[in-house]
Amino acid sequence: MTGPDRSAAPGPPPRVPRRDVTGILLLDKPLGWSSNNALQRVKRLFNARKAGHTGSLDPLATGMLPICLGEATKVSGLLLDSDKEYRFRMGLGTSTTTGDAEGPVVASGPGQLDRQALEGALASQRGGIDQMPPMYSALKHQGQRLYQLARAGVDVPRAARPVVIRSLEVEVFDPARPVLRVLCSKGTYVRTLVEDIARAAGTVAHVVELRRLRVEPFPAGRMATLEELERGAAENGPEALDGLLLPLDAALVAMPRLDLTDAEEARIRHGQALDSRTPDVPRGCRLRLYGPEGRFLGLGEVADAGRVVARRLMATPAGL
Repeated sequence: MTGPDRSAAPGPPPRVPRRDVTGILLLDKPLGWSSNNALQRVKRLFNARKAGHTGSLDPLATGMLPICLGEATKVSGLLLDSDKEYRFRMGLGTSTTTGDAEGPVVASGPGQLDRQALEGALASQRGGIDQMPPMYSALKHQGQRLYQLARAGVDVPRAARPVVIRSLEVEVFDPARPVLRVLCSKGTYVRTLVEDIARAAGTVAHVVELRRLRVEPFPAGRMATLEELERGAAENGPEALDGLLLPLDAALVAMPRLDLTDAEEARIRHGQALDSRTPDVPRGCRLRLYGPEGRFLGLGEVADAGRVVARRLMATPAGL
């Protein structure tokens, strides 16, 4: 007696190799998604071999999340230092454990402010300030994330950190739920800013809505949604999404540009310094390096006496 014939049984579908795709996607992160979940979804839709994001957004926040694919991951760390602009709505009269609408209420106070009181509170928060990181944050204490400790009911001492509030304005005045806009340095927590504004005005508050409008150097405006990516990939395959990508050097436009000859490119790729190419540029300044025909090569740095040394080169010259 023979067993069942399994020769015609279908096997698992063949695995599609990951692509070496390079560029920066400006994703409009949807409400309720963690930054990592959004990143992994984008990576799958592009079928990309390598991807990383440039600073987390809370699940309850929406807006610009630059995602670096392929060789662009080599510059993603530089975007962590960028200024960021947010629009947010304050909920006056109640504070929560998390500083946003997700946590339970822990304190209450006056639920409305007049315009003059609000403007006075905003003035106290502009410029260089010291800000206490919230317990519900990804910072670590003795190897553990603060938010993990907070969920376990543990509160630990934190040191205030200097941040810069470059602009802070009322966009829509409402006595109970005003909408504000802020341009701030890296490391700024909008939830803490909202609590500090309310404290300066003699009350308490939490974040009701939060949207990141832009991450410098990218302008506010067009961002791709997950729905657009899913539709494009389903209809035309992952390659059809490549047109949404910015070139990786779009993240570096604030750096001076240095164009190299063929001979200079060969030297820099072999680890040799270029002599006296930038006599008027201060030591330590980062540069964008380009080969002939505008091929982006990577990052260089000014050393002593104006010499230029390579700091981070792309594996393949990118003429994107």
